[in-house]
Amino acid sequence: MIDENGQSLGIMNTRDALRLAEERGYDLVEVAPNANPPVCRLMDYGKYKYEKQKEEKLHKKQKATTVLKELRFHPNTGEHDFQFKARHARDFILDGHKVKAQVIFKGREILHTEFGEKILRKLIEFLSDVAKVEQDIRLEGNSMSVLFAPDRKKIQMLKEQEEKNKQFGGESSDAKSEEQSRSDEAI
Repeated sequence: MIDENGQSLGIMNTRDALRLAEERGYDLVEVAPNANPPVCRLMDYGKYKYEKQKEEKLHKKQKATTVLKELRFHPNTGEHDFQFKARHARDFILDGHKVKAQVIFKGREILHTEFGEKILRKLIEFLSDVAKVEQDIRLEGNSMSVLFAPDRKKIQMLKEQEEKNKQFGGESSDAKSEEQSRSDEAI
């Protein structure tokens, strides 16, 4: 028999152990039924179950789950569409997801795979500051694809740099250069 503080109370009769548990306001829980004699403990079983449940929830929350996001392009994808999808890919990577970019060829477009490769190389360049190429460009049937994974170190450095910009200047250097170019155009 073990009490609520972990101190050994020695070998006890079952009735005496139940009575003691009732007097102290605890439950009598058998923790080692195969031992000779079986080991019992005084504890608040409801609280114990709650703590266990909370711990399991925390472990489940910490467990990393990777999601694969897919982007599809065509060999003749326009610049605006490319930029729109590339920004989405960047957001997905910053959220910790993997991204698979595919260029789908229809009909005779497959004869000019260099257009698809050009689009994917451009995307690799665009995402190079936050992602690493996990699977290089490869042709699979009528599609060409590349797989990106978040680069934790680069993302952390990028976030730290953004924090510094917020602390010291308010605006980032990109925003300042954009504003400068607008004022130059106005003149």
